Amino acid sequence: MLRLTLLGGVGEVGGNKVLLEGEGCALFLDFGVSYHRRGRFYEEFLNPRSSFGILDPLEMGLLPPLEGIYRDDLQPGGQAQKTLWERYRERPAYRSLDKDSVFGVLCSHAHLDHSGYISVLNLDIPVYTTLLSALVMKAIQDSSRSDFEQEIVYAVERRPRNDSGLLETPPASQQPARQRPFVVFGDTPTWEAVDFWRQTPATRPLAPKDLSFAGGEAALGPFRVRCYPVDHSIPGAAGFLVEGGGLAVAYTGDLRFHGHKGDATEAFVRAAAEAARRLPLVLLCEGTRAGDDDHGPITEQQVAERALDFMRTAEGLIIADFGPRNLERLTIFHRLARHIGRQLVILAKDAYLLDAARLADPSLPAIGPELDVLVYCQPKGSYERWEQKVYDDYGSCLITPEEVGRRQDELVLCFSYYDLKDLPSIRPRPGSLYLYSSHEAFDEEIQMDFRRLRNWLDHFQMRYVGLPLEELKWRVPEEQVGLHASGHAPARDLLELVQRISPRAVVPLHTNNPHWFRQRLEGSQVRVHVPREGQPIDLASLVD
Repeated sequence: MLRLTLLGGVGEVGGNKVLLEGEGCALFLDFGVSYHRRGRFYEEFLNPRSSFGILDPLEMGLLPPLEGIYRDDLQPGGQAQKTLWERYRERPAYRSLDKDSVFGVLCSHAHLDHSGYISVLNLDIPVYTTLLSALVMKAIQDSSRSDFEQEIVYAVERRPRNDSGLLETPPASQQPARQRPFVVFGDTPTWEAVDFWRQTPATRPLAPKDLSFAGGEAALGPFRVRCYPVDHSIPGAAGFLVEGGGLAVAYTGDLRFHGHKGDATEAFVRAAAEAARRLPLVLLCEGTRAGDDDHGPITEQQVAERALDFMRTAEGLIIADFGPRNLERLTIFHRLARHIGRQLVILAKDAYLLDAARLADPSLPAIGPELDVLVYCQPKGSYERWEQKVYDDYGSCLITPEEVGRRQDELVLCFSYYDLKDLPSIRPRPGSLYLYSSHEAFDEEIQMDFRRLRNWLDHFQMRYVGLPLEELKWRVPEEQVGLHASGHAPARDLLELVQRISPRAVVPLHTNNPHWFRQRLEGSQVRVHVPREGQPIDLASLVD
């Protein structure tokens, strides 16, 4: 008997955690952080206590109560360890699982709402993903703060400090970081990619674990798993097809058709449709934009065309603000900058990520003055080791805030909200352009950020386009629409995807509007099952 249990991503966007079980074996489809739940209790300067390991995330409902699968070193020592699970065994979603029965996590992509809590899973549980996603995850961890919630690719195992049971991190000289097993689908990586995987820029040594290669598919216990690249707003995204027990499960992860890799999503849909003709198939379908029936997709090509309209007439500095790790958007602005005779300036973190991603996708922009890509050297008293590596590698490409200020008519600067602090050193000329190409103001906290952003831009008398405005009820002015393309398929594309695959049943997740699927598919032969968190779904009965 195969069964699914959704442990996150139910009635919310993000936090996907799906448990697939059959014949005594289990797989997870993603294991992400729910930012909606996390934001109810935590913020930038209020975080789970690292010395208590998984206690805080468990208590606050950020982690499902699954005894047996989490890292032993993140469970408080002493008496606290003996009583940790006693308090959670009465929770409705509680399960006791043998970690050896968990064959792995099928990780769709590197966004933390899908991958973030892999960090707390037992370090023997492998991750199956694309090579590009694996490299992106490592680059993100290399260039992030050191914390157990960031330890997706490698981890420093904690130890009890004393009889209190509080956890501490051993000195770097006493214990290397331990790397989690990763299995990548697709082409065999180059030796440069393998070399990057086996090293970190940190002072703590790494006990490396070589990447394993699955090719086109993997046999995991009773499951046959195939991985298909899809189009999304981060490189390396994929969907999965899992067959076993005479059934098939298709998992979309996050996808769209309107980016430059829309053909990859088409190939995934065709493969899922072919599987649905052979076997009863259950479709686990993202629905981020379910209910957004009045809006077709703005494509990445349209974003490029619209941005060029504003950039070609801009005077002074151009600042391009787009989402972190959106290398497709970075590539677009690189192309546009060259088209209008300017150079693109990226942050050190972008450069580190770009270098890692190019190990799997050489079509991404390379860094160099002759290639019109420079690296912004942020003024700081000291630099992290990964930053210093970037600055050492690209010494001839570095540009300081003062030089940006002197060369404003020659540059497109990739900045975002948290980089505004450097504007007093740059001193953009009045009338310089701030081009916003990112998400909308979907909650009160982000609305407050937009208010501060406008205060900064008004102070420097910058012109801004694409920004949601409070006086327009947080909408973008009509004449400036089209500067951002969503990473998710709009409602009409989701409906067409379901119709083309023709599954026996759809289970919506990663959506605030799961009942939209039921409304739009009413009268069809596709059954819609709106899941409840923690409640197992018998797949055989679902496809009867």
